[in-house]
Amino acid sequence: MEYEGIVGSKNELYPPKKIREKLGLKPGQKVKFRVEGDKLVVERVPSVEELLEQEPLVKITLEEQLRERHRLSRLLEG
Repeated sequence: MEYEGIVGSKNELYPPKKIREKLGLKPGQKVKFRVEGDKLVVERVPSVEELLEQEPLVKITLEEQLRERHRLSRLLEG
């Protein structure tokens, strides 16, 4: 998919509607920008609600979480 957009008078980027729809971009939606060579890559930042709906990357027990929390507290206390 390749479309052309424009750069506004104040250097705003205006991606075409089809791209905004494809990425699910809405007004106020956060996006990440990065440069790869001479290309600008734009990624949609998921909302907290979307992240909570995802399968966790790591599964730990409550006991493991409490041990780690205690370890980190001791580390921060010096």
